[in-house]
Amino acid sequence: MAKRKAAWRTRLEGWLARGVYFGLRRLPVNRSSDLVGGLFRLIGPRLGVSRIAHRNLARAFPEKSEVERETILRGMWENLGRTAGEFPHLEDGRFYAAHCDVVGAEHIRALRDDGKGGLTFSAHLGNWEMANLFAGAEGLVMHRFYRAANNPAVEDLFRRARGGAPGEVLPKGAAGARRAFALLKKGEHLGMLVDQKLNEGIPVPFFGRDAMTTTSIAQFALRLDLPVVPGRVVRTAPHRLRVEIYPPMELPRTGDLDADVRELMTRINAMIEGWIREHPDQWLWLHRRWPD
Repeated sequence: MAKRKAAWRTRLEGWLARGVYFGLRRLPVNRSSDLVGGLFRLIGPRLGVSRIAHRNLARAFPEKSEVERETILRGMWENLGRTAGEFPHLEDGRFYAAHCDVVGAEHIRALRDDGKGGLTFSAHLGNWEMANLFAGAEGLVMHRFYRAANNPAVEDLFRRARGGAPGEVLPKGAAGARRAFALLKKGEHLGMLVDQKLNEGIPVPFFGRDAMTTTSIAQFALRLDLPVVPGRVVRTAPHRLRVEIYPPMELPRTGDLDADVRELMTRINAMIEGWIREHPDQWLWLHRRWPD
């Protein structure tokens, strides 16, 4: 009986997800973004998960008032809603072409043309889905780590929307890391979102507190001597985004691999912290980023 109920629940979730996805696809993208952004801004702060965001904001910005932090929280929910409303419109490629500006494209082109592998990193900022679409538009095949949705129907929708971003989707964990290492050795490229908590990472400062942080990107870069190119996506207007690509980071080279990994991840966390401080209402504060 329990298995039957679970199967029906999975089917119902799938039907609902497909209904929402294709319903939003029928709307003009600006209207879809406005609709879901407004809905999330209204409902999101009332959800229990917002307690995580409240706690994170208090830790990151102790100098801000409760009213200021609440304003950031509502802005975060609106940005998340707009990102969700835009998601079904990614599959045909027109959203990226019509709604994104780019700064620093030359750094991605250099990464594409230098004849060896390379790494990029970003964060859950603005509409972060644009980073892979931009790389694909520039002819750079970008492999990426990804945790599949539990519901197969939902996973099908994710893959459908992201179909315009070429590259392998690698499972998180040891098997995915081995595959990523092999691809990089062959001269391929890997894009990573490195701002989430990882239990098997190392503690690295982030907003003045240690946060468990993945070391994969530093390990790959230092072991294989590969460039690391930062990039972010920020929302500059309700229906306008800007992809910003930065020059490759300087890699630490002391001869102590563990120390160099920690130093590179400290620099990466500091860069991401700066991005968030500049646009705090566009980061996903719902992660359990710091230990309690």
